[in-house]
Amino acid sequence: MTSKKLSGTAALVTGASSGIGAATSRQLAELGACVALVARRRDRLEDVAADIDKAGGTALVVEADITDRTQAEAAVRQAVERFGRLDTLVNNAGLMLLGAVVGTDPEEWERMIAVNVQGMLYTTHAALPQLLQAAEEGPRRVADIVNISSIAGRVAWKGYAVYNLTKFGVNGFTEALRQEVTRRHVRVGVLEPGGVATELGSHNDPQIREEMIDPFYKRTEVLAPEDIADGVAYMVTRPRHTAISELWIMPTDQA
Repeated sequence: MTSKKLSGTAALVTGASSGIGAATSRQLAELGACVALVARRRDRLEDVAADIDKAGGTALVVEADITDRTQAEAAVRQAVERFGRLDTLVNNAGLMLLGAVVGTDPEEWERMIAVNVQGMLYTTHAALPQLLQAAEEGPRRVADIVNISSIAGRVAWKGYAVYNLTKFGVNGFTEALRQEVTRRHVRVGVLEPGGVATELGSHNDPQIREEMIDPFYKRTEVLAPEDIADGVAYMVTRPRHTAISELWIMPTDQA
């Protein structure tokens, strides 16, 4: 039987309708947290919530577009109204649109920046007062923010320029915020996955997928979303005096 290390706490996960977000939501619920599932696709969120409920957990479906600051703030508010607190925030929602800078439609850049950067900022800003309060109270007297970045936040590649920009930005923001609030026992950490079997690459046009994405997935035994969920769970279940500021998880055969 899994130890209920997060009993009495509440978490909010963005991008919870599939992939890493869905797996993380299930994992946190299994550990005893009540989980607010935030994304735009209500039907997919309801499927994840049904899985959690069936396993004996508690989930709240929150349909929201976090690139809209008002909706991001409302999502946090709904979670707190339902659960009475917020102890864990997982900023997972992300978009990866690859291609050359030359000739690319800047609208793709705006979409990535909106999801990967602005959405993270909006949810974090809205959640921080609740997290700071949770860190002063029981049951754990510590709170957590985990930002899902990427190996693309560590290494830049041709064709990844603006995606690199967003993920390097996530890493920088995470470290600066960590220094601001960690001594108040709000731990802020970044998790950087390598290749993971998710829908992330599916939003690119067929030529980009054929040239830049599909070959990698054919030659690499990539990670499962549950592998990243395990990493998140590890970060947020450390003892109060221990903070994991960075966790880099890669497929064994990804160079």
